Amino acid sequence: MVPLSTFLDLTFTGLVIGAIYALFALGYTLVYGVLRLINFAHSEVFMWGSFGAVWAMTLLGAHSGQGWFAAIGLLIVALIAAMAVSGGVALVVERVAYRRLREKKAPPLVALISAIGASFMLSEIMGLRDRIAGWVGLDGVLADYVRQARENTAFPNPLPNVQVLSVGGFEIRSNQLIVLVAAILMMVALDQFVSRSRLGRGVRAVSQDPEAAALMGVNQKRVVQLTFFIGGLMAGAAALLYLLHIGVTRFNVGFILGIKAFTAAVLGGIGNIRGALVGGLVLGLAENYATFFGLASSWKDVVSFLLLVVVLLFRPTGILGESLGKARA
Repeated sequence: MVPLSTFLDLTFTGLVIGAIYALFALGYTLVYGVLRLINFAHSEVFMWGSFGAVWAMTLLGAHSGQGWFAAIGLLIVALIAAMAVSGGVALVVERVAYRRLREKKAPPLVALISAIGASFMLSEIMGLRDRIAGWVGLDGVLADYVRQARENTAFPNPLPNVQVLSVGGFEIRSNQLIVLVAAILMMVALDQFVSRSRLGRGVRAVSQDPEAAALMGVNQKRVVQLTFFIGGLMAGAAALLYLLHIGVTRFNVGFILGIKAFTAAVLGGIGNIRGALVGGLVLGLAENYATFFGLASSWKDVVSFLLLVVVLLFRPTGILGESLGKARA
């Protein structure tokens, strides 16, 4: 018999990590909804956003134990930095890895190979930043930082991690609550943007019928850029929330997390914003509940992909299965 406190802890932490998966998955969902393309470089967009947050906090001298007002201000700066870096990298990926192929009407397999190449390139650039710094003569300035290029990099979290609620032996910490609430609010905001704004209607129009959208005056190139940029912004936000929850990042942090986020997108219904939320939360809960059966934490990945196989066998379109283009306004 599992104690109630253990069950509640597994449920809440599952929702927290699931919300991060869901926010991360939006990049896959948006790009696939518009271009029918799996952007496997999105995992490295997330990784660069996490380093953007670390750089911002390091430059500002953030450290634990700061007051709430100072900590919130610093985190807002970190959020802007992470989203700006991820958004910028996403635009570069669209411009360098995909645009020329799209203009030449290259087969989808070619775009997929380009995505994988871009993913490795972005990861290794971050992993080799020590050598890159040496090539441009920055060894002395960045010596302490670049020596850890392929090691875990800690996030200087200024937010006090205090107990918010306690029920029996179950506790909710402030960092966990902020991650869960912030992720859901950002996903709701994006859903409303796509459903109600003029730009969002353009995204849905291109997703549903690109030719008809072009005839109606929708600029497809701008819509594609917007889609990559918004996906990058959400990845940057997810990166900061991940750092608040886990506390470290590294040059290849996006690999497994990217696969999990893609799994969440497929579970909920690839191309469906609300499906990404549902898929992420389901995936996070399934991973944590696996410990009910005595499975070690290293088996969480197995549970995730087993769940994906089961869902696809019985509902290939995912849990919700509604495409971005058919989303109701």
